[in-house]
Amino acid sequence: MQIDIILELIGLGALTGLLSGFFGIGGGTILVPMLLAFGFEMKSAVGISVIQMVFSSVYGSFLNFKKGTLELELVAIIGVGGFVGALGAPFIVSSLSAMSLELTFTSFVFFALLRMGFKTKESGVALKPKPFVLFSIGVILGAFAISIGVGGSILLVPILVGFLGVNLKKAVSAGLFFVVFSSISGFIALSLGGGLDYKSGVVIGIASLLGVYGGIHLKDKTSEVLQKKLLMAFYISVLAYLIYRIYGEY
Repeated sequence: MQIDIILELIGLGALTGLLSGFFGIGGGTILVPMLLAFGFEMKSAVGISVIQMVFSSVYGSFLNFKKGTLELELVAIIGVGGFVGALGAPFIVSSLSAMSLELTFTSFVFFALLRMGFKTKESGVALKPKPFVLFSIGVILGAFAISIGVGGSILLVPILVGFLGVNLKKAVSAGLFFVVFSSISGFIALSLGGGLDYKSGVVIGIASLLGVYGGIHLKDKTSEVLQKKLLMAFYISVLAYLIYRIYGEY
């Protein structure tokens, strides 16, 4: 691997980690479009993204736990469901074309943007749905998200805030912890399927650790209102690029 390519991957990893820690996402929503822009194919980008998410989610969740913003009980059942669901990702990836994956990914980002666009109100008391409901949410998010190279937290965070009344800061931490389960399961499943770019994934993953540290620090210093506005702006920019890319190619 050439030095200039390694430096580019390190830059991508650091930026991905920063946004991952700040928004509580695995990083695939950021990394996949950037890898596509750098000339990687969709399926290769998905694999690299999953490797990176293992690094950022584990380290980020450790930092959130130390800071006291991570409630393990809240997301543990959803996380187990995500692990189970992500095992089915290789079947979805092998069954769909690169075009279908890109369209699915774009739809995923659009839905997250639409959901976050609605004003959500925290009830002050988080609801406690039945474990089966939480497990089912995890299975669906895990299977769908890993198939397109994201961890699922960009949908889980709106669900926790909008439907279960969870505080945004805690929901962001829970979302990143969910990615631990889905990304590790997805990594195992995709590894068995073969074709992962381990070198690029590890370089980006290691580089993302520094970014995650900075992102979590910024998250704890930022108001919820500003954090939500920044998240919306991020979704819009990613969505605009994806639509431009799909329009140009297909």
